[in-house]
Amino acid sequence: MALHEQIEQFYAEDIRTLDRTAALRAFNEFKFFLNGGEIRAAQRSTANGSTAGWIVNNWVKKGILLGFRLGEMVEIGINDQFRFFDKNTYPLKRLSLDNQVRVVPGGTAIRDGSYVAKSVVVMPPAYINVGAYVDEGTMVDSHALVGSCAQIGKRVHLSAAAQIGGVLEPIGAMPVIIEDDVMVGGNCGIYEGTIVKRRAVIGAGVVLTGSTPVYDLAKQEVYRRTADHALVIPEGAVVVQGSRHIEAPFAKEHHIALYTPVIIKYRDEKTDAGTALEESLR
Repeated sequence: MALHEQIEQFYAEDIRTLDRTAALRAFNEFKFFLNGGEIRAAQRSTANGSTAGWIVNNWVKKGILLGFRLGEMVEIGINDQFRFFDKNTYPLKRLSLDNQVRVVPGGTAIRDGSYVAKSVVVMPPAYINVGAYVDEGTMVDSHALVGSCAQIGKRVHLSAAAQIGGVLEPIGAMPVIIEDDVMVGGNCGIYEGTIVKRRAVIGAGVVLTGSTPVYDLAKQEVYRRTADHALVIPEGAVVVQGSRHIEAPFAKEHHIALYTPVIIKYRDEKTDAGTALEESLR
């Protein structure tokens, strides 16, 4: 039986009655490929049912959730002062010099079951959760979070305190996707399966969610999440914080406005110069 069929079968079974030994064997094989980036929670696809060129691999999410079901709480600690408690199926990821990943000292944690490519730099403290995929040349800066199943492309810069939300449930939900060469500014939050297309720039403090529309001043369009499609930020868009007035009488009387992200332009030479990555840091 193929690995994905085993995962589907064990996920569907009652955790109290399944063959635990066989399930753990399948899960550990699954996690091996997840750690190596050979299987992913979402991948590029132009097939029917894809959203903005991406499709969710439901069985991979099921495999991750199966690991939580199979896991047992254990103590994970360095000594009596540094004690931690977690499922034994998801310890910290084992890295060596051969991985060519820079993990700068200072409190960073990378969970097993995530993929971190060579030449990635992780500044302290940062956290990369299970199912995440972080591609080559990306910078994960201080206090940044790469949530469960988030897909981060090549040469992305996640600035300090950027929060890339995790999406494990519901099973079919699109995880957050940040494509190649995207700049994510400090204190940004990108959640609820938002897809940021390549070369976009997300200005400091911008929050992107499924419930907040994005107004494109350059193209005079409005982008929203729908029941069938994630919120998609177009290629090369430059997004900043904005606001929109509320027309209700009480809101007008008190000059109330709501936060909204605004695309003020698309990348040009000036933007490229301002967001150029310094290769010597990598």
